[in-house]
Amino acid sequence: MISKNKIKYIRSLELKKNRNKEGKFVAEGFKVVDDLLALQPADLIVATQEWLHGKHFADQTEVIEVTEEELKKVSFLQHPQQVLAVFRQDTGCNKQDSNNSQEDAEEKNFGFSKINTQELSLALDGVQDPGNLGTIIRIADWFGITHIYCSQDTADVYNPKVVQATMGSIARVKVEYGNLLALVESLPADVPVYGTLLDGDNIYQQQLENRGLIVMGNEGKGISPALAKKVNRRLLIPNFPEGRATADSLNVAIATAITCSEFRRNF
Repeated sequence: MISKNKIKYIRSLELKKNRNKEGKFVAEGFKVVDDLLALQPADLIVATQEWLHGKHFADQTEVIEVTEEELKKVSFLQHPQQVLAVFRQDTGCNKQDSNNSQEDAEEKNFGFSKINTQELSLALDGVQDPGNLGTIIRIADWFGITHIYCSQDTADVYNPKVVQATMGSIARVKVEYGNLLALVESLPADVPVYGTLLDGDNIYQQQLENRGLIVMGNEGKGISPALAKKVNRRLLIPNFPEGRATADSLNVAIATAITCSEFRRNF
């Protein structure tokens, strides 16, 4: 049985301010929870007897067995999936404190850890839909991209909808927040900065390197003008057949999948 106070605590983590205050987040479903448990212990597990059977957990993990009806009271899902867990946030994913000085920001590489320019990474500029962010994290995981660098106005990676949409990939992809424009400006001139833009070159006709930064923009506005100026490899995903009236644009997660697939196709 789960107490009212425990239900209230878990439900409070739906709000970003409470997640940041506690340094915790909620994951649901056996796939997401199992993938996270493989990397770190949970602070709290709320699960049915069926899911708990035969499992063992770290000493610091509080385990509460509940019925399916009780799980519905605490779950953020319309159809709960046997288990809900509370984990500690990765401090590397925390958004940069707006009160930090410019010197502090520079010391922290504009809010980010040091970027490996010999690998392929993603940069998200104002991607605000939680479902899109979660799907992009899952796409990155599929294509072997382990780092995503986000602008401060990108959706919170610990939003329950984001966590759920990753389908466990949040355990393997590091997501960071900071000053994206400053990060791109700090890169050496020979580092490819790719971006999908309407004035770009047909992606299917380009020689793409398996390193650098792929910038994906906001759902409605695309890549911000200041950041678009820093893109040195402008790409276009063309519609077919050329010249025919089609949809105005692609969903950003779908565009990310097409772009990542094209980068990996010849490697």
